[in-house]
Amino acid sequence: MVKEPNTISVPSIFSSKNRWEEIIEDKDFVSVFLSDVLEEYIQKQRWFGGKSSQLKYIELSEYFKIQQDGEIYFGLILEVNFVEAFYHHYFLPIAFISDNSAKESRILPLKLENKEGFIVDAMHVEGFRKVVYERISTALPVDKTPVQYHKLEGFNFPPYKSSKFMGVEQSNTSVVYNDAYILKFFRRIYADKNPDYEMSRFLSHKKDFKNTPPYLGSVNIIDSENTNITIGLMQKLVPNNGDAWEYFLKEIHTIYQTIDSKNIQFQNLPDVEMFERVKIEDIPPIIIDWLGLNILTKIKLLAKRTAEMHVALGSEFEDTTFTPTRFNGDYTVWLKNRLTYQFQNRLNLTENNLHQLDCYALKLAKEFLDSKNDIRKQLVNFDWTKLKGERIRIHGDYHLGQILVQDNDFCILDFEGEPESTIRDRKVKQPPLKDVAGLFRSFNYAIYSTVFNHQKEYKKSQEKLFEFGELLYKYMISVFMETYVETTKNANLHIGYRNERRFLLKYCLLEKAIYELGYELNSRPKWTIIPLKGIANILHK
Repeated sequence: MVKEPNTISVPSIFSSKNRWEEIIEDKDFVSVFLSDVLEEYIQKQRWFGGKSSQLKYIELSEYFKIQQDGEIYFGLILEVNFVEAFYHHYFLPIAFISDNSAKESRILPLKLENKEGFIVDAMHVEGFRKVVYERISTALPVDKTPVQYHKLEGFNFPPYKSSKFMGVEQSNTSVVYNDAYILKFFRRIYADKNPDYEMSRFLSHKKDFKNTPPYLGSVNIIDSENTNITIGLMQKLVPNNGDAWEYFLKEIHTIYQTIDSKNIQFQNLPDVEMFERVKIEDIPPIIIDWLGLNILTKIKLLAKRTAEMHVALGSEFEDTTFTPTRFNGDYTVWLKNRLTYQFQNRLNLTENNLHQLDCYALKLAKEFLDSKNDIRKQLVNFDWTKLKGERIRIHGDYHLGQILVQDNDFCILDFEGEPESTIRDRKVKQPPLKDVAGLFRSFNYAIYSTVFNHQKEYKKSQEKLFEFGELLYKYMISVFMETYVETTKNANLHIGYRNERRFLLKYCLLEKAIYELGYELNSRPKWTIIPLKGIANILHK
């Protein structure tokens, strides 16, 4: 055993008398691999979601073979237990290599039958990626084996040519095949079908919704408790010009530059009521001169696509997973319990982090704490008996970063749901206006981010820039609401009448801003002003 300063105690080479295909049966190997190796390795990975908690130990929950023609790889389901008495499950595929490839993904030096090499993350091994592609492309219509490969009926994959490891996102890893298909491996997994898999297959295959990447296949495992767990999702790679977040940042920066270039005075700009529906042709000319038509027509199109997504999700009457439902007491109890717990968490976080805030953010944080009783009252003031709209399966984590910009269109992706929510909560049917509220909060973020990122380039003070930004925000919302309400109404998706819509939007905006507050306090205290200002605006309307 070699022990160096500031490193874990790991064998320089772990030797096993077993063959690679029997390595998991070596109890000594499994013990060393889990405790001495993976505990450090996993905490360094971007897809590991427990960085703010203290790891206690790792167990091997399940393992399975991913194989073809003598090539064998292992898929490990790791149960990561934390000192705070909760756990996560992660998917880690491993390979044994004896050459100099995949240096960046080496996990453990290993000697098998006098053959030396390394255990690596198999995502970095082309052989593994090829096997998975070929298993999906040759999948049978019905697969009852523990590792189930599925392909879209009637679709024929071309022969494997190439694969490209796309790197690691927050909770998944993507591989591009033949420059035409993308396979998303889910790293953080749950004892159920992943919502992204369910929603992608339902929208693109069953409902023929054109503005999401088409579903082509998947990889699922059946665990020891007979639970179907999604490991991978194969979709068509759609051409795009980047995401809507970057697009709107550029547009909003131009709008702020116009304030200076045209010497626009805030007091001359007509206001608009929050959530008021406004057609582009009815917007005052002075506002059009400031904002330009481009951003408004893009928002109108985005509203149409969002509404069409919700119409598709609300148009199912056979599959109970997707059939629309009404508000009821059970939903209200679930909602109130969830939000009051989350709200208390944010109050505690804010109190513990006041020292990190200053100036306007500190003032808003103190107002937030002083208003806790009013906020709590608003959260519990959810009377389902007055609501007539429908609840449906929704995107759940809808923001500009989840939308790709195409030449003259948008493509909506990533239906996994809110990262902080349980898998069961992500599948609860909710008012579609919750997605709309998420997008509105993203508009707000884009406006404030532009101020923070370019403030030195503008002549106005930060306070004045925020005033312009709040007015811009209201016009963006008004244009969106006009098209969104009209499209859903024409398709007979009942989202509630005017007062109900306003109530739900305010409620969901408050919920979203409180959720965001936790992220900003933990990750970017300087940006805490954005959700705090959002909360203040909702309370004062």
